[in-house]
Amino acid sequence: MSTEPEPISIVGGTGALGAGLALRWAQAGRPVIIGSRSTERAEEAAARLREAVPGAAVEGLLNAEAAQRAEVVFLTVPFRAQSENLNNLREALRPGQILVDCTVPLAAAVSGKATRTLGVWQGSAAQQAQEMVPEGVAVVAALHTVSAPRLGDADAELDEDVPLCGDRKADKARVARLIDLVPGLRPVNAGPLETARIVEQLTALLISVNVRYKTHAGVRFTGLPDGDHWA
Repeated sequence: MSTEPEPISIVGGTGALGAGLALRWAQAGRPVIIGSRSTERAEEAAARLREAVPGAAVEGLLNAEAAQRAEVVFLTVPFRAQSENLNNLREALRPGQILVDCTVPLAAAVSGKATRTLGVWQGSAAQQAQEMVPEGVAVVAALHTVSAPRLGDADAELDEDVPLCGDRKADKARVARLIDLVPGLRPVNAGPLETARIVEQLTALLISVNVRYKTHAGVRFTGLPDGDHWA
């Protein structure tokens, strides 16, 4: 039996959030697969990451190929591209996989303000994703409140919580352990997938705060128990 760690696939991995996550997981020694609509862009991003993290196991593939290669797949595209990407992944995703949806329905997707969100018929972008993925694929919502620029800055120290929303504790725990690989990020069980409609709103709030204070603030929950309460 192989002792190699499972790869982590990032659909939309050439964007700011995806690239930042890829950097942090590569630094943690995990194999990373960067997905893109363009093979050339994916390979270029993988090459930059291997240069930044010598010895990193990083591949660049088309999004559908990346989605087929991992048990946990992160979707890190803007809201305007969510539906298109999920439609393109229908034949790539399979039962038993976990799709981690990081999408935020900001009004900027329709040339509105980034401090406002759009109404989503299903209730949230994550619930829309769950409706669109093949049967048997679980959706977990996460990473809406983490600053992409700070993730992508290898010298930046992180110190914040990451609310996770999903309908099965085991799925959230699996995603939590990947987030735990990034120093300074603490995963927090925020409840069922429907709670994502609240968490997604926090992105617009943080953008408003960050503009006023010229920073990259995150969120922190107080009074939580120490240790791994996901087991």
